[in-house]
Amino acid sequence: MIQKMERINRIYLVRHGQVKGYETIPICGHTDVDLTETGVLQLDGVAERLRLVEPGAIYASDLKRAVTGARQIARHHNVPVHFLPELREMYFGDWEGRSLGEIISNYPEELEKRKKDLSHYAPPGGGESISRFSDRIMPVFERIRIEEAGKDVVIVVHAGVNRVILSHALGLDLSRMLNFQQDYGCLNIVDYFPDSVMVKLING
Repeated sequence: MIQKMERINRIYLVRHGQVKGYETIPICGHTDVDLTETGVLQLDGVAERLRLVEPGAIYASDLKRAVTGARQIARHHNVPVHFLPELREMYFGDWEGRSLGEIISNYPEELEKRKKDLSHYAPPGGGESISRFSDRIMPVFERIRIEEAGKDVVIVVHAGVNRVILSHALGLDLSRMLNFQQDYGCLNIVDYFPDSVMVKLING
């Protein structure tokens, strides 16, 4: 007789909604920006999708764009809500707050270096490499899973944070973490079992 494996956690991994200035493709990183009206509506939609789930807790980055989304979702759930600076987006150093177009125009040599070693390249001005970023994100994510063992958890964060977590869940090298999309207001679902991981939804 095959026994059903007990799930340790189901993680509902959410990206915050559209941010002000989105038209220029801003590199926000740790820069604290507000959501547009569309961004708020996107997270209202996610909140409605998650209305009937039963999370044991909600976690988010402490940046406004994630905090706003977590609070929207929390309106439907009487559970603890935690805002953690460790869950912030990757820090981009001198690129913080600039548009993608500005970076392409002003840092062509740096972008070439980044292309050659995506995982270990760090932007000028003390920016984080993807590898170092992962070393910041994964310990706090695993701590959340351990502390919330036996419960489902909603985590509202950023595209980069989601990509790191999903890359680990899928067994992908970090150099491939840009190979899948994370739209504003998207939902990802990952189930964790004692000896395995099942990614059920990406960019939904």
